[in-house]
Amino acid sequence: MTSTTPTASALSTTATTSTASTASTTSVASVASWDDLVAAALLGTERRTPPVAPRPGQDAPSALLDAAALSTVRRRAGLRPAPARPGPGRAPEDPRPALPTAARSRLALLLADRSAPGRGGPRSAPDLAELLPQWLALANHHGYRVPDALLPALLDAARARTDLRPEALTLGGPRALWLARLNPDWKFALRGAAGRAPTPLPEPSDVAAAPDDEQRLWEEGLFAERVSLLASARHRDPAAGLALLSGTWSTERAEDRLMFLDSLRDDLSPSDEPFLEQALSDRSRNVRATAAELLSALPGSALAARMAERSRGCVALTTDEPTAGERIAVRPPDECDSGMQRDGIVAKPPSGRGKRSWWLGQLVEATPLDRWSEWFGGRTPAEIVALPVTDGWQADLHAAWCRAAVRQRSAEWCRALLGTPAVAPVTARQAAPAAWRDPAKLLSALPARERAEWVAEFIASHGLSDAFRLLGVCTVPWAEPLGHAVVDALDIARDAGSYPWSFSGVMGLAERCLDPSQADRLEVLTAIPDETEGAAPGARGYWAEAFQRLVGTLRLRAAMQAELAPA
Repeated sequence: MTSTTPTASALSTTATTSTASTASTTSVASVASWDDLVAAALLGTERRTPPVAPRPGQDAPSALLDAAALSTVRRRAGLRPAPARPGPGRAPEDPRPALPTAARSRLALLLADRSAPGRGGPRSAPDLAELLPQWLALANHHGYRVPDALLPALLDAARARTDLRPEALTLGGPRALWLARLNPDWKFALRGAAGRAPTPLPEPSDVAAAPDDEQRLWEEGLFAERVSLLASARHRDPAAGLALLSGTWSTERAEDRLMFLDSLRDDLSPSDEPFLEQALSDRSRNVRATAAELLSALPGSALAARMAERSRGCVALTTDEPTAGERIAVRPPDECDSGMQRDGIVAKPPSGRGKRSWWLGQLVEATPLDRWSEWFGGRTPAEIVALPVTDGWQADLHAAWCRAAVRQRSAEWCRALLGTPAVAPVTARQAAPAAWRDPAKLLSALPARERAEWVAEFIASHGLSDAFRLLGVCTVPWAEPLGHAVVDALDIARDAGSYPWSFSGVMGLAERCLDPSQADRLEVLTAIPDETEGAAPGARGYWAEAFQRLVGTLRLRAAMQAELAPA
């Protein structure tokens, strides 16, 4: 390759300086792919003819650089090079307020750090990539829109991390969907994110006065637009939203029917029962199962009554004659008939699970919880859970009650099944069926303050090793006394001479979930104490760095909150 041949790195280096001379090569560069341009640069223009035609008097290396400049600008703008065609329509307006200047700079920094090849800073520096989800959620809470110039980087971030998609697409708004139509790399935005409407799309200016516009959007819109429209219509008028879905239900694809059906959860009401009963006969097994789950969440539904009748035949209160003590007798079903299968009972159990216990669990899970108090002489959930169960069926019965309590959001049953934190089962180290309780899921149905207090007491009794999943279901920022309990446990682990990476998961949660106002109180933990006898070599220094990072992250979160606060 001669010295006049552009190298691969020169393609981007000279992009911004060569753009002005590319006008006559536009049509040719439109069909030249970036890979073809790079290949010509790597091999040299003397060995491979560039995929562009030079202008009169221009040599091949210069023509290659001009084409690379044009392609680079298009790539940075988020538009793929393509043959000439009519330009896209005007981007939709987004009436939401723009980000404050400091917050805009912060977002640019967070997105740039996400694409960095590695963390180049010291170990005590905050991890900006882990703060991006929280920043997006906070910006959406205040109702801001993303700056247009940062939309491509935001969509790239959402493409790389599925956990960012709901918040990123909400912040991107209708312009994110408009831009996603121009680049196949962002097609995920057109299909929604994790079953929820990804962005608050603008509704018709007057839905009541323009029903045709709403119907047209429902019939012709992108999937993400349709999901958003259905959620909006259901929130405004559940019956009207259901009528919208019913009109096209039979023509929808199975995966779309499943996601539409799942979107009914938030505004579920008894008036949805006829539609859900029809969905029990759907040709898709997943749709049938979701319809049955939704119906079982309606205690007054016919399906719940059918399930209760089946459960009553399997679980009953009996008296043990020798001791005159009452206990629960269990006789699981002998078969899974067609009626049970239509109501959502899956006939084939998972590997290693008995058929009858599998069927029993599904029946009990779908039974309204208030029926058990009615059948067991008015006993409270705590009294029912305390009753002995015959023939080793306790684990299966209580596990089904746990799932029912979470599904039906019964705080009273969740409290009864959780028990006290001091004696709660440590599920992470138990094998089924002993680990029939899942504290993390049961806690999710309790009020945020009660949840935090329960986990704080759990940590005081069991330490941090088994608290990671429990911490993950607590509301951010952690309410007290949970924050104090976590910091105290970390301090105890440091004094015990353990290495901090044994608690890296909890430390990472603390960085994202502790109240930022705690930073000053934690400053004392950033000092490096003297090594003690028996401690792991160098552990104290590593702990000091870990706490420095924790304090630095909390202060950065406080700064982010201040930058996003409305003026």
